[in-house]
Amino acid sequence: MLVVFALILLALVLFATEWFPIDVTAILVMVLLMVLEPWTQISAREGISGFANPATITVLAMLILSTGINRTGLVQLIGRKMAAFAGTDRRKQLAATVGVTGPVSGFINNTPVVAILVPVIADLAHEGNTSPSKLLMPLSFASMLGGTLTLIGTSTNILASDIAAQLGAESPGIGLHAFGMFEFTKLGIIVFAVGSLYLMTIGVRLLPERIPADEDLVEEYALQEYLADVVVPANSPLIGQTVGKALGDDERDIDVLQLIRYGEQFDEPLARKEIHENDTLRLRTNRETLEDIIDAEGLTLSGGPRTEDDLHPEDEEPVLVEVVIPSGSFLVGETLASSSFRQRYDTNVLAFRTRGDVVRDRFEDIRIRVGDTILVQAPPDSLTRLVKNEDFIVAHEFDKVTYRTEKIPFAVGIIAGVVALPALNVLPIVVSALAGVVAMIFTGVLKPTELYSSVEWNVIFLLAGVIPLGIALQQTGAAALLGGAVAATGTFLPPIVVLWVFYLVTGLLTSVISNNASVVLMIPVAANAAQSIGANAFAFVLAVTFAASTAFMTPVGYQTNLFVYGPGGYKFSDFLRVGAPLQLLLSVVSVLGIAFFWGVRV
Repeated sequence: MLVVFALILLALVLFATEWFPIDVTAILVMVLLMVLEPWTQISAREGISGFANPATITVLAMLILSTGINRTGLVQLIGRKMAAFAGTDRRKQLAATVGVTGPVSGFINNTPVVAILVPVIADLAHEGNTSPSKLLMPLSFASMLGGTLTLIGTSTNILASDIAAQLGAESPGIGLHAFGMFEFTKLGIIVFAVGSLYLMTIGVRLLPERIPADEDLVEEYALQEYLADVVVPANSPLIGQTVGKALGDDERDIDVLQLIRYGEQFDEPLARKEIHENDTLRLRTNRETLEDIIDAEGLTLSGGPRTEDDLHPEDEEPVLVEVVIPSGSFLVGETLASSSFRQRYDTNVLAFRTRGDVVRDRFEDIRIRVGDTILVQAPPDSLTRLVKNEDFIVAHEFDKVTYRTEKIPFAVGIIAGVVALPALNVLPIVVSALAGVVAMIFTGVLKPTELYSSVEWNVIFLLAGVIPLGIALQQTGAAALLGGAVAATGTFLPPIVVLWVFYLVTGLLTSVISNNASVVLMIPVAANAAQSIGANAFAFVLAVTFAASTAFMTPVGYQTNLFVYGPGGYKFSDFLRVGAPLQLLLSVVSVLGIAFFWGVRV
């Protein structure tokens, strides 16, 4: 037990500090469990059992199915209709955001739903003269609330269902079983309704307007002091040199954004363009470096762009956009220098936002994390490539992206079948989901080559890595020990209060580590505690599941929070201010709902 507790402590520290990516931490824990088999009682077969676990395979299939829906453009179509309905009315904008995101997230994995809707909602806010800060956090929160509606709403629900089934098989008298497709939907509807009401009333008042409604990116990132126009006079040594040779030295930290010659702007890759007399070079650099280069190269300062519109003509697509880094992106763990991001996409990076802090220079060697936002300037064709690449979330919609809209009826029919067959007890969810994947290939919703890129492999490795930790908790008696310790509070606390405590502890734990890791650690303990005090184990498992699916208090508690962190301009404290009251409110609502529908006592 001590060895298992030590590994849990190690996992918690690594998850919370993000010294390694969370999937790497999970695999490390899995390896240590197998290496320390004499103490952990985890054999090699049990250690790798997470890869063949029905929950892992189901989540893998659901991620592919979600990509199929994305390829048809169905969610974007719904989002655009939502924008047309909302117009410039702020209440309608918020109602549409919450009202569309929640139900859709009940049937499609909520992480890709938010990734798809971030640019839709950002543009809706921009066109409706509303601060994106007022809509993007509700987008993330609504997706979490919607994830509680069905078994397939989140990977957390699927994993919790599988753990409950395993515990029920090991101890038939405990009364645990796999969740049905709509088993907790009645509670999910109540939670979604209460959460939506909070967001529409109290939450919207607590939300700050971090980004101005007009959303000028140059002003938002305070870039005016880092952008400058310099003119090349007749005596400058730069004349005749290419831009790359003259100013491409990485040690100087200079980006040439545009070359202006006789009123014509050149934005395309400029490295090979020769510099002529009287050219104006638009630079991104700090004041100190600017002064040095003006002195060294004999340049003349002539002001600089003050707004986003100065960087591109009004009749063209924007060349300046925010790019959010999702989980699974090749950039995670890399730096701008090591990833060759600029060279791959012919982009200039103007600013870098990480965990709420904006860096405007010397960002080449910053290690990139999930949720970081990069402000890039690039020609339209490069931006289109970024939009099409699932390694990025571009916070602006582009009309050039094409979808397989003719496949929408097939995609909707397949998802309906995936949901209906398990609900009617015709097929297990894992079989239904895999059958849906095959159906999407046969109907052309997805191409065979898209299968592997559709999967967020870090999520799969996370699941596979933490599942053996739950087995070790059970087999060493560690879960029973912790459950017994919590059960001791049952001598002076009623069972419903013990249930509430489990909800709060899980919610706090999920705020600092992965939600999937939370259910793996907490469900066995909750089930044992319920057994010890003669309470309904299913009620305790549900409380843990709902708490792990609603991590509102920190931006790192849930992937969707990280997706909106940068584009919303939020600070860490904003999530605590808006999310903590919601978490507390839903802890009471969920526990009372569980007690009403399923009862707390056996």
